[in-house]
Amino acid sequence: MNPIFADAPTTIFETMSRLAGQHDAINLGQGFPDDPGPEDVRAKAAQAVLSGWNQYPPMMGLPELRQAVAEHYRRFHRLDLDWQSEVMITSGATEALADSLLALIEPGDEVVLFQPMYDAYLPLVKRAGGVPKFVTLRPPHWRIDEAALQAAFSPKTRAVIFNNPLNPTASVFPREDLDLLGRYLVKHNAIAICDEVWEHVLFDGLQHQPLIALPGLRERCIKIGSAGKIFSLTGWKVGFVCAAPAIMKVLAKAHQYVTFTTPPNLQAAVAYGLEKSDDYFLGMRQDLQTARDRFAKGLTEAGLTVLPSRATYFLNVDLSTIANDIDDAAFCLRMVEQAKVAAIPVSAFYSEDQVRSVVRFCFAKTTDKLDGAVERIAKFVKRG
Repeated sequence: MNPIFADAPTTIFETMSRLAGQHDAINLGQGFPDDPGPEDVRAKAAQAVLSGWNQYPPMMGLPELRQAVAEHYRRFHRLDLDWQSEVMITSGATEALADSLLALIEPGDEVVLFQPMYDAYLPLVKRAGGVPKFVTLRPPHWRIDEAALQAAFSPKTRAVIFNNPLNPTASVFPREDLDLLGRYLVKHNAIAICDEVWEHVLFDGLQHQPLIALPGLRERCIKIGSAGKIFSLTGWKVGFVCAAPAIMKVLAKAHQYVTFTTPPNLQAAVAYGLEKSDDYFLGMRQDLQTARDRFAKGLTEAGLTVLPSRATYFLNVDLSTIANDIDDAAFCLRMVEQAKVAAIPVSAFYSEDQVRSVVRFCFAKTTDKLDGAVERIAKFVKRG
């Protein structure tokens, strides 16, 4: 068996979800919302199954969805994309990441990864033959340190995976960090694989800044988006890939031999959804922000130090204020057993040089569930 996968440990998500079931716990570990998603978008998908095309759609995606993606990014990010040569549809953002790595790198090429990171990045890089080089980010602000960036880049650097907004930290990189990364991409002739699936899930009036839109970076970026995150339909697995034509030609070849295509009824529904009015997108953010604020207030009153949550479904607490030598994984295990609340230790998102004091909660849940979790956590913290 291939050791990259055969020797991989059980994911922390599977472990904590199993424990949540065993202990009848409130599961705030895995990042999916309780909201079923917009009814009109779901109805459009159902209608397309019954009366639409259910055979192979075009490999690059339905023209109507590719056009809708280009128009959506023109509307929200002022990007001018040619839908025919610069937009492709994939079976989720993770497939888009795999396609990008298979298209870009050869064995021995180096890939810069910012950690903490989404757990699929490292095995995908290794399976494609890449050599990972890590830049470690630290709380509370999770900023890019230029010295660490300089140490990670080399003449062998081919690609960077850049997640903004960043899961699991719930942070958004400021323009200064984007410009810094851009200079290194140009200097080392590297390409950024931009995982921007949380681009619509931002709070407090923040607006997403795609790296591909910065001066001089149009030919050096692959932009990846996700309908699942935009519409709270995480099981749909419909991804968007945007890149300059020379890059897209090779990405399309990788996609052709990975999944080839994506269910046409979901594509039709997403095309419809992307044209929804601004009220939907602003309302979705406001609902999540309200949940974030309520949950953050409860955790603060319970005695925990809540880190800023500027995006995503997640909120983190820093346990180092409780004790200097505290371990986030041990804390999460005790909490699911004793308090019956499941969360994720952020140390699980590092490959090396781990930060071991931060715990991630998902707040995209019902008010009753969040309030119940706060009540249990408060008693757990008080007991010590």
